[in-house]
Amino acid sequence: MSNHFDLIVIGAGPGGYVCAIRAAQLGMNVACVEKRETLGGTCLNVGCIPSKALLSASEKYESAVHHLSDMGVEIDGARVNLPQMMAFKNDVVSSNTKGIEFLFKKNKVKHLQGFGEITAPGQVQVEGKTYTAGAIVIATGSDVISLPGITIDEQRIVSSTGALVLPAVPRTMAVIGGGVIGLEMGTVWRRLGSDVIVIEYMDNILPGMDEELRKESLKIFKKQGLKFMLSSKVISAKAGVDGVALAVEPAAGGARENLQVDVVLMAVGRKPFTEGLGLKSVGVEVDERGRIKTDAHFQTNVKGIYAIGDVITGPMLAHKAEDEGVVLAEILAGQSGHINYDLIPGVVYTHPEIAAVGKTEEQLQKDGIVYNVGKFPFMANGRARAMGMTEGFVKILADAKTDRILGAHIIGPEAGTLISEIVLAMEFDGTAEDIARTCHAHPTLEEVVKEAALAVHKRPIHI
Repeated sequence: MSNHFDLIVIGAGPGGYVCAIRAAQLGMNVACVEKRETLGGTCLNVGCIPSKALLSASEKYESAVHHLSDMGVEIDGARVNLPQMMAFKNDVVSSNTKGIEFLFKKNKVKHLQGFGEITAPGQVQVEGKTYTAGAIVIATGSDVISLPGITIDEQRIVSSTGALVLPAVPRTMAVIGGGVIGLEMGTVWRRLGSDVIVIEYMDNILPGMDEELRKESLKIFKKQGLKFMLSSKVISAKAGVDGVALAVEPAAGGARENLQVDVVLMAVGRKPFTEGLGLKSVGVEVDERGRIKTDAHFQTNVKGIYAIGDVITGPMLAHKAEDEGVVLAEILAGQSGHINYDLIPGVVYTHPEIAAVGKTEEQLQKDGIVYNVGKFPFMANGRARAMGMTEGFVKILADAKTDRILGAHIIGPEAGTLISEIVLAMEFDGTAEDIARTCHAHPTLEEVVKEAALAVHKRPIHI
């Protein structure tokens, strides 16, 4: 086997494996380096996919225990079989990672298992063997962040990785961080029986999202049984035989409060994973947050070395990394591509789901942009009522002069799916009127999007 390739991708997560496959489709001889034994990176192995499996399973359990009787389906003795639930999650992960193995073979991408280090421009060392390439792509993703003085042991104080493999349902759990990961995993264990409290430094959950969406989310989560300590900071967390002792203070200063819980989930964010890659020795520049600096074509300051995904600027989202991987592969093949970073949707896979794209009302107000708001509740939608899922709304923000959609924010059933229609409309500079004039099947949840578009011009039909 030749040790030279047209392209070597370091990291087989969503960005890396997609980049490798697309480059191979375009005729390149490609190798992809992955330190894990399985492909798929954090997302498929210990992130997006296993968490969604547990979210889905726990939602079904809660529905069986608390909600199906309203529809005339009575289930006696429903209980959590955690080992079986974990086995289901593991099967989902396995089928996905094996799927990527198949795609690598189908597209003739060479899988190099081991830790990859760039030893010189165009040169990568993997487990003592040296490989060369015309181009190198760094797609090594991100790692968890902890708070100063708090050690994640993945037993009592866990990251999202440890939260996916707890051997038993904890009686009590504290989630440090009211962002996406904390809320998703917190709601999983709350549904399975844990008493969960979320500790957030800011005065509300989901920082950066539309304020109205955040307020509605908080209200719904409280109704579901989650507890919250907002505007609060964790001073210390000490694990012991009986659990974890937490010291919490108001963010603005004040009296300390002590908590004792079985498990602590650390969910305060993630950082680029670049350790051991040899970046310093080859001269690749990083910014003050450890992100690799790149130009508009993903090239670093070192010719022939590129970077995509969580290791560069932008939201740490799998679909953002995938799009970057495709665009970069096409650029390397002499084609052109683009990404509109203003139109990358974000989704929180709680129940109900939360989704957003584009500008928030707060951002538009700060920028002095005059806009119209169209909002429609799921409560007024026939399909949502038939599903027993009536919480939430769709909100569309449109330019007051041009009617061009500037942003959309959804909390409700299947929000992550519903947002796609609006993203597509925005990609084509669509207007609220465009969506309002598009025929939507009845009865569907998509009609809430249409009604919100109609509401932009104060003419919704069903409210």
